[in-house]
Amino acid sequence: MLSSLPLRIGYGEDAHRLAPGRPLILGGVPVPHAERGAVAHSDGDAVLHAVADALLSGLALGDIGQYFPDTDPQWAGLDSRDILRRVLDLIRERGYEPVNVALVVTLDRPKLGPLRAEITRSVAALLALPDSEVGVSFKTSEGLAPDHVQVRVTALLGRDG
Repeated sequence: MLSSLPLRIGYGEDAHRLAPGRPLILGGVPVPHAERGAVAHSDGDAVLHAVADALLSGLALGDIGQYFPDTDPQWAGLDSRDILRRVLDLIRERGYEPVNVALVVTLDRPKLGPLRAEITRSVAALLALPDSEVGVSFKTSEGLAPDHVQVRVTALLGRDG
């Protein structure tokens, strides 16, 4: 029976169009010198959205759009850290904890390498994981999609206790 598996794997993905005059936040970290930020109903943190979706998918709980629909004004401007906290509550209610996450951010500019440690620490702290259990990679679209940010995440969930 699937519900008795001690380990579950989830996958999440998120993308947002970029526009001037918006902040760019990734993994709970404001990106300095970003000329454009995510166009979104919430704060547009594509990293935390993809992490939350990966956790939900690992337990077949749907996606964040079901819990925080962009058609509902109460979620306008929502801090994505709050989205992730609620998702963590949902998986913990079912007896699971995150064990490891690996994420890939695709963004042409600005270059994110200098923020790797800070994003890693932020995501790890939100998930109550050691930094060594949060893999963070950065890619560019090679000019194919310069007007967006996209994030892909895999997550390993383990049964608590």
